[in-house]
Amino acid sequence: MTFTDSRTTHQEPAATDGINPDHPRRWWILAVLGVAQLMVILDTTIVNIAMPSAQRDLGFSDGARQWVITAYALAFGSLLLLGGRIADLFGRRMALLAGLAGFAAASAVGGAAVNFGMLVAARASQGMFGALLAPAGLSLLSTTFTETRERARAFGIYGAIAGAGGAVGLLLGGVLTEYLDWRWCLYVNLVFAAVAIAGAAGLIRRQSVDGHPALDLPGTLAVCAGLFSLVYGFANAQTHSWSAPGTWALLLTGAALLALFVALETKVAHPLLPMRVLLDRNRAGAYLTVFVVGVGVFGIFLFLTYYLQQNLGFSPIRTGLAFLPIVGAVMITATVATSVLFPRVGPRPLIGLGMLTAAGGMLWLTTLEVHSTYLADILPALVIAGVGLGLAMAPAMSTATAGVEPDDAGVASATVNTAQQIGGSIGIAVLSTIAATAASDYARGRAPGADLLARAAVHSYTTAFAWSAAIFAAGAVLCGLLVRPGVPDTTEVTSAGL
Repeated sequence: MTFTDSRTTHQEPAATDGINPDHPRRWWILAVLGVAQLMVILDTTIVNIAMPSAQRDLGFSDGARQWVITAYALAFGSLLLLGGRIADLFGRRMALLAGLAGFAAASAVGGAAVNFGMLVAARASQGMFGALLAPAGLSLLSTTFTETRERARAFGIYGAIAGAGGAVGLLLGGVLTEYLDWRWCLYVNLVFAAVAIAGAAGLIRRQSVDGHPALDLPGTLAVCAGLFSLVYGFANAQTHSWSAPGTWALLLTGAALLALFVALETKVAHPLLPMRVLLDRNRAGAYLTVFVVGVGVFGIFLFLTYYLQQNLGFSPIRTGLAFLPIVGAVMITATVATSVLFPRVGPRPLIGLGMLTAAGGMLWLTTLEVHSTYLADILPALVIAGVGLGLAMAPAMSTATAGVEPDDAGVASATVNTAQQIGGSIGIAVLSTIAATAASDYARGRAPGADLLARAAVHSYTTAFAWSAAIFAAGAVLCGLLVRPGVPDTTEVTSAGL
């Protein structure tokens, strides 16, 4: 079964893709794009484990430390759509190389930071250049692999990297912090970037641009400011509570600006995000899947990290190693699901089953107690959750960019990353607030002591896991209703003009 877009004819200038779908080294191109994607994804978590060391070294407060994470998320989340459109209009090869070089430079500055302000500025710059290279990489992948089975395999690998990148970041951050120094959590990006730049420069041809590129400035300003307000609002909720006037002012402003953005995109000649990209049911369901996974997956990484280190006494590197099973489960399942199952049954059953399986892993974690063990109580849940994430994530990413006109490949890819980033920001804020409230409620009226603190903390984690399970279950229903049954035709549009 094919899926169609409600398109209108448009003459927007765009970069002509420099990749032939029969490129003899296209699998090497996939490796290069995978390295670039891994660098961007793992940087959302790699500094988490290094944070205590960085805080001692640079002397910033507990209240200020969240900005090391938030600065990256703000820049990355708010600029992704702009980065995707720049890739479409001025060339995806150029956008990828510029993004990689800028990301490496920002990482070097962050690693050499002598004070808190320098570190935060470097993290914001990382997010800015990440917003340029991430959609460029995904759109290059989308226009390189157009044959159904090859595309399924390629997106299985790419989706596995996206799904497991956060856990890889935790592992790598633990190793670098424990054996070298926290600064190497930033310096390591120079290695990733150098490999990706060398590969992209050698494998991807220079692209030409047709016509005179035009950028939708009103739409760009509206969506960047709207996404910035949303991400900042959720970060503010995490640190100042949901009742703070500033929190709701930011969230309402963000919602209003995004509504204005949608209205603008229906009227301008060269929209930043053409509505034809969003109005396809399959694609909308895929974007929603990526968003829901972003919201729910933080119940695994964030709170389980706390439990392993604070309750079980794991070291940073041991904590990172503890997440390896979920990495393996995601990578194996994503690759098998998209190469074997996706061409036969399409995305709908895989997304639904994947989310329900991930919900099962979350429910298993709700049984944790103060003296639970890793092998009996955590490892099985990680494997189950990893299988679910692999089933859902890779087919969703493939579907989100399938059937898109070459002119729109970059912005469609950027929307995938935007959904994941905004979902993650919401997940952090909402689940953190739920966990904090659960801990307070549990401790209220009980005699204080170390044992109570431990039990209250575990109760807060299991409450967050329960909410994550509910989020995945709801996502299975909603995405199942949106995504059409059957196998979409991935070659109908994406191969045009290559």
